[in-house]
Amino acid sequence: MVSSPTKFYLEDDFDPKQFQEQYLSDKTNLSADFLDFPMTNLTKTFSEGKIKGHTLLDISVGTMVCQLLPACDHFENIIVLKSRDKYITELKRWANSPTGLLDWGHLAKPYVDTEGKSENFQKKEEKVRSAAQHVMKIDLEKENIVEPMVLPQADAIISYRIPDVVSQEEKDYRKLVRKFQNYLKPGGIIIIVGDLDNTHYTVGKDKFHALNYNEDFVKKALVGGGFVVDHSEVKKRTAVSDLTDYKAVMFTFFSLLSDFESHIQIWKMVVSHNKH
Repeated sequence: MVSSPTKFYLEDDFDPKQFQEQYLSDKTNLSADFLDFPMTNLTKTFSEGKIKGHTLLDISVGTMVCQLLPACDHFENIIVLKSRDKYITELKRWANSPTGLLDWGHLAKPYVDTEGKSENFQKKEEKVRSAAQHVMKIDLEKENIVEPMVLPQADAIISYRIPDVVSQEEKDYRKLVRKFQNYLKPGGIIIIVGDLDNTHYTVGKDKFHALNYNEDFVKKALVGGGFVVDHSEVKKRTAVSDLTDYKAVMFTFFSLLSDFESHIQIWKMVVSHNKH
């Protein structure tokens, strides 16, 4: 029996191997939504050259780093940020070992098919391993999430489902967006992968809280936080599983405006709302 949904990502650990097996492996039908859909969009987005620069920050759930494979060739510096010591320990173990707990080998096929050689995937994986060796711990409840350190302003941020699992209420999601804003250069990009109409997810025998929201809420939260929508795509759920109750998966990215541009954007929204 699965316990009641009382656990919370910022307070309770989950087993990263179980999470990977249940949601991201080639043995679960949930991987079509949790892995294939976002990875396809990430690969397309980065291959088109839309997002690149010097520094990329990754703030994603558990020990996930596979989302960095499509991005690693487009940034000089990748900083991986994790909220729990357990996830950092496992990532460093994986980074320093050719085998281990976290196996992303099933992701090699698209690179072999499209580029005709597996060596390219191995080079990408090594770059991600290198980034994982220098993973930093964060506290998302603090204003400076890496206190007492200081992060450089980044050209892009990838956040895979973190806003979903660390936000108790909608106001927490909006607050997190404003924190992300502090770590981006003007014109910088934030990429968010999240689940729509979701209330919980299960890892092992434990249910964890997830924020229930829709696509419109995300767009309003980001625009209200000084961003403009560049791209948004939604995939309706097809997988059958009682591990989680999401209705769809969203892949989206936004550009951070300057302060002046942000005021103009919000003013246009208010005018448009008043007309209706």
